[in-house]
Amino acid sequence: MHPTALVTGANRGIGKAIAAGLKARGCLVTLGARDAAAGRVVAAELGVGFARIDLQEPDSYFEAVTRAGGFDILVNNAGVLKDVSLLDRGSDFDVAMEVMVQAPLDLIRLNTPHWRASGWGRIVNLSSDWGSHAEGLQGPGAYGVAKAALNALTRALVRDLPPGVKVNACDPGWVATRMGGAGAPLSAEEGADTPLWLALLPEDGPTGGFFRKRQPAGW
Repeated sequence: MHPTALVTGANRGIGKAIAAGLKARGCLVTLGARDAAAGRVVAAELGVGFARIDLQEPDSYFEAVTRAGGFDILVNNAGVLKDVSLLDRGSDFDVAMEVMVQAPLDLIRLNTPHWRASGWGRIVNLSSDWGSHAEGLQGPGAYGVAKAALNALTRALVRDLPPGVKVNACDPGWVATRMGGAGAPLSAEEGADTPLWLALLPEDGPTGGFFRKRQPAGW
């Protein structure tokens, strides 16, 4: 079995490491990125497919999923982070919710007919401890609110997805990426470990959970 996989925001950082890890595990990977030029370069470097996907342009991801006929594995990795108060007129609330909640749900809806036909699917939602109520919903701007909403979506979708499809969220930890900063203690490859584990869960694996270092994390 060589599952097909789509990883959004995969031209750098954790997304790139996830795409590389899935390919190494025998998956047929499509790297999704908003920047077409950068995305094609990285896709060629990794030896995977490429699709231009801008999560603020629904037509872009509708076209990518339709052209592929759906994907077995969907990794909702792309995110945005802006340090602006939620009460500020320049708040990133609308963009954060669109990129990290609405678009992932749209992608799941678009893939559902494929999963229903195949009877197998895996959804991995990249979240954060900043989106955890247990951790106090920290972080700047709308980031934590959007990740908390993504966590809620992960729990709620269990009741609606077809049999054989698992959905989980994970906190990859503080990773040295453009978003995480150079001072972060984890490499992109270390941050990709839990998402990769969730992407290829066996039939008796968990669903509807939130994980950190392959262990359940507090919501």
